[in-house]
Order: sequence, then C-alpha cells, then structure tokens
Amino acid sequence: MLELKNISKSYYKNKQNIPVLKDLSLTLKSGILTSIQGESGCGKTTLLLTAGGLLHPNTGAVVQDNQDVYTLTHQQRSQWRSQKTGFVFQQFHLIPYLTVKENILAPTLARQENSAEQNARELMAYLQIDHREDHLPSELSVGEKQRTALARAVLFSPDVLLADEITGNLDGKNKELVLNFLDEYVKKNKSVLMVTHDTHVAQRALERYQLKNGILQKDPTE
Repeated sequence: MLELKNISKSYYKNKQNIPVLKDLSLTLKSGILTSIQGESGCGKTTLLLTAGGLLHPNTGAVVQDNQDVYTLTHQQRSQWRSQKTGFVFQQFHLIPYLTVKENILAPTLARQENSAEQNARELMAYLQIDHREDHLPSELSVGEKQRTALARAVLFSPDVLLADEITGNLDGKNKELVLNFLDEYVKKNKSVLMVTHDTHVAQRALERYQLKNGILQKDPTE
C-alpha cells in the first residue's frame, strides 16, 4: 500500500507561486486498479512523479511500509524505486542504442535476478512485441515503444505501478491489450495508478478520481 498524505506542490515562475497540487491525499490499495482523470496541464504527471519519489512535495508525505519516502537519502530512494515501484513515463525514456529486449532488461543493471530473462520473454509475448526484440527504438512504432516501456516497468513485478497516459499512443486493439494486462497485474495483489485524459480508460479502474485545479476528488460516476 502506498499513501499520499496531504501533498501540496507548487512551482515558482515569473516571480509568482503557482500551485499545482493542493493538500491532496490518496491511498493506493493492493489488488486495486486506480485511475485519475484530468485535462492536460492539471497536474497529473506532477502527482505521479511525487508518488514515485521523483519530485519532492512542498508539504505532505509519501508513505509505503510505514516509511516516508522523502526522508530517505537519494540513494535509498533510488533503491526503493528499484524494488517497490515501477514507472511508465509518457515519453517512454527508452535507451536509443539498446534493443527492445535490452531496454526491458535495463533494470538488471541495478538489480540482478535469475528470472529476469524469462520474465522479459513472457512480457514481450503477452504484449505482442516479441517479434521486435532485436529492434532499436527508432525502428518501432509509438505503440510498440509504449508497450516496451510497460514491460520494462514491470520486469521485477513491483508492488506499485505508476502509469502516465499508458494508452495514449495505442490503437483500439492494443489499448485493450494493455488494459487487460493491468487487470491481470492487480490480481497479483499489486497496486496500479494510471493517470489519463481518456474517459474510457479511466472507467476501467475500480477506484476512480478526478483532478481539477489541483484538487483530487472521487469520480462522481463511480
């Protein structure tokens, strides 16, 4: 379980303090797919980066296993992310000179596991990118890059998966493929938080929220 407690975040720009997140609290439960829907620029990515230990909030705490993530050192926080949290970035962040398979296995540089190779093959097969395993990112479609980034994020089956517009670059068929994958992933007693502007995608989650003007509220249609 990952908890965000009274999170506030603002940016200072042009001599003004611009609030993005306002006293926001959220609990991600094991076995639950959670969505946050909101328009572009509403703070969804800021929220994910904060939840993932990548962006220090102005106030509040991010807690997992009774540990406030932001009281850890930078190195400890990096280790926490490698063991507990997977992140699918909207821009993918694939390494351009590595193949699909090598990109998926990139987390093994920080953490060795004997099952990594087999996990990578199973993920590529499920996400239908196994025929691309020896291709570089420049040779992939945008949707294939998206699925490669997802496979990399879940290689070690982290307790929490944070996904930024995870279906934003997918056609209808592959959108369903990825959403079905997330449905199966939470059945392993994992937590998934996805942020999206897509109502159809948001509705697939068991717990749904809306982010507007920095305030997080329960989706009234839930």
